[in-house]
Amino acid sequence: MFFSEAGARRQTWEVSPLEHRKWVEVFKACDEDNKGYLSREDLKVAFVMLFGYKPSKIEADSVMSSVNSSTSGVSLEEFLNIVRKKKEVQLYRNEIRHIFTAFDVHYRGFLTLEDFKRAFRQVAPKLPERTVLEVFREVDQDSDGHISFRDFEYAMKNGQNEAQPSRSTFGNSGESYKL
Repeated sequence: MFFSEAGARRQTWEVSPLEHRKWVEVFKACDEDNKGYLSREDLKVAFVMLFGYKPSKIEADSVMSSVNSSTSGVSLEEFLNIVRKKKEVQLYRNEIRHIFTAFDVHYRGFLTLEDFKRAFRQVAPKLPERTVLEVFREVDQDSDGHISFRDFEYAMKNGQNEAQPSRSTFGNSGESYKL
């Protein structure tokens, strides 16, 4: 898809030593019996501590099914990997939100064709207007003449998903987390 080629690129995020220590402390606090792993319930508490929400049953099931089956839960190493990837997705989504907001100069929460043309004149001034119109129509999935953040996010992520092999995902609030 053309639109996603010009969009945000998911990058590997380097965890700071302070952040890493925080995650280890949360793991240890949730592993009250010092089992060396987090049970499903322990994991839910850890998510509340780190992300401020209780994961849905689907998200918890997905995480639990993605870990080493020889243990009864999520090991520290697996936990750190899951949290890092979840943080990367949050940062990537924030980057997409930032781009959308830059295009939405009237702060309406959606983009019109004129907003879209203005944005493309700034980032790709030599792109034919016909191409911009085609891209707008492709991104406007419900053909209502507006591009919502959801439409925009889907378009930005679509090329990413096509370029990367499909792997197990789990999500919350429409987010998709690559494992």
